[in-house]
Amino acid sequence: MSKQSLREEAERLIRESMEKKTIIVKQGTTRIEAVCGRCGAPNRVQAPRGQSRVKFACKECGHQQETL
Repeated sequence: MSKQSLREEAERLIRESMEKKTIIVKQGTTRIEAVCGRCGAPNRVQAPRGQSRVKFACKECGHQQETL
């Protein structure tokens, strides 16, 4: 099967399942990959829906900061 036929088949299956109401799409929290401004350690921060700036403390050094 070609990529185009696979894409069409996937779209058809999605349309059918949406009509049957078997798939429920929910919006959840956003995960932000933030870097500490002091030590440079990577941090994974959960943000509620609709917010882009969240306060967090670095896991390595404990520095209080806000995501960008």
